[in-house]
Parts: sequence; structure tokens; C-alpha cells
Amino acid sequence: MRLIVTVTLNAAVDITYTVENYTLDRVHRPISVKTVAGGKGINVARVLKTLGRETLAVGFAAGYNGELILAGLDEENLMHDFVRIPGESRLCIAVVDPVNRTQTEVNEVGPEVSQQHVEEMRDKILSVLGKADYLVLSGSTPPGVPNDFYAWAISVARDRGAISVLDTSGENLVRGIESMPDVVKPNVAELTEVVGRELNTVEEILDAALGLVSSGVGTVAVTMGRSGALAADADEAWVAVPPEIEFVSAVGSGDSFLAAFIDARIRGEALPVALAAGTAAGAANAMVYGAGFCPAELIKSLEPNVQASRLR
Repeated sequence: MRLIVTVTLNAAVDITYTVENYTLDRVHRPISVKTVAGGKGINVARVLKTLGRETLAVGFAAGYNGELILAGLDEENLMHDFVRIPGESRLCIAVVDPVNRTQTEVNEVGPEVSQQHVEEMRDKILSVLGKADYLVLSGSTPPGVPNDFYAWAISVARDRGAISVLDTSGENLVRGIESMPDVVKPNVAELTEVVGRELNTVEEILDAALGLVSSGVGTVAVTMGRSGALAADADEAWVAVPPEIEFVSAVGSGDSFLAAFIDARIRGEALPVALAAGTAAGAANAMVYGAGFCPAELIKSLEPNVQASRLR
């Protein structure tokens, strides 16, 4: 079975509060609280494990929160190999209002990482690439990590025959794209930042995605929230619309999309099938609390109801 290594440099303790009729400047009592190990790469690993894939989660862990993250991974039986660093891993807090269908997030910046620990992480990635078929680079980087770290990781993955997948934002995304990863998965806001112009229509999003493909990216998959997703490579482009669902929370839907998309590609599925699988997973995640806790059966049940259309 192929090993998928997910890199979460800015792992977190994710806390989701469910608060009905959430408003500012008042005291609220949540009707539920969910606390889990989080960070985008961890979320991807969680869904991939649900889909039957072998994963290894790599990242930084600091302080008491770092211990909570590692204990959470152990509880979920998610394999991990983290670099311990001083400081405190971050908290990421989401307040979900199921009545008004709103979501408010407060995400801490993360601990300062020394150059010594950055080099230790480089060594770890080089080591695990010896047995990995996929390297998934997800999320923000904490202070101290250079913004070309993902670009470096994509280059070494290519040198060692691993498929690289990038899901980040800002300068990390811009620099990462320059190294021509096999797959890039921005959302619309992240893609807008990269191309420097407004993307208000499917046609505009497609044009921006094809621009990245022309620059050397293998496949670009753009998540568009409730509108679905779009995927393009050098040969074709498709858009997928999810079915109507009972919405709970969008936290982790992009990560769930990416996990199912990767799983489908490993199975040898064509681009539109992988896009539909990812779109179904994103929708399934939005029906449950907690990032990446969507059951495989739910994903599979939604997939036939995803409407995929060819754009080129």
C-alpha cells in the first residue's frame, strides 16, 4: 500500500464550539464542544485513514498543547513523527452557529521555530521520502520557517520520485507554485491572491487555474465553498456541484476534499471522478462537527449526487 506523508508545520488543538444564534458582545453557552488534534495536514491524514490509506503525519509539536496534539493522534491511531520544539503549539477556535449558518474562527499564529529545528524538519522529510509515494504540504507555517520551505520540499519530493501536493496560502503558495508541484489545491480567495485579480465567475477561476497549469503545475483543484470545486490539468477541466445537504460546519471541508481527491487519483480514477469524490467528501465534512470526521460511507453515498460538467 502506498504511504502518504502529510506535513503540518503549524499543527493545532482545534476547538469547535456550537453556539445557536451567535452574536457579538454577549455571553454564550455552547450546546456542544469538540476538541481534536488539528491543522490542515492532520485533517487530510484523518480522512485518508478513513478511506483506508496508510498515512504518516509529520509536523512540529510544542508545549502542553503539543502533547495534546500527539495524544489525540495516538487516540485516533494516526501514525505520526513530530519534531518537538520549545514554546506552545497554537489553539484554533471555531464558533459555528447552525441557526444562522455562520462560522467564526480565531486561529493563533503558532510558536517560533529556530533554524536548528527547521533543519531537523528538513532532515525528517528527507528521511520519510525514502518510503513515501505522496508528500502533502498543508496549511500555514509558524514564525521562523522560511517561506520557501514548501518550495524546497516539492523539489526534493520530485527528486525522490514522490508526488507533491500543496495546499497553503500567501507567499508560501506563491513560492511553492514556482517549484511546480504535481497538485495545488487553493480556495478561491487563495487563488485570487496568487493571480492578483478578482475571480467572480467559474470562467475567471478556470482561467486562473489554467495559468498555473501553464506555469508547470500538474493539476489545479480549486475549492469554491458551497458552489463546489473546479479541477484542471493540461488536457481537461471540470467543475463539480455538490448535492443539497444539511449544513453543520465547513471547518475542514477543503482538507476532506483534498484527501478524497488524492485517494481517487491513487485508485487510478480520471480527473472528473476524483473531482466528484473530493466534492462529495467536502460536502460530507460539512454535515458533521469536527474537521475530517466524515464517515467513508457518507462520502460514498453523496458521490453519485455530485454533478460534474466538462469545461474544456
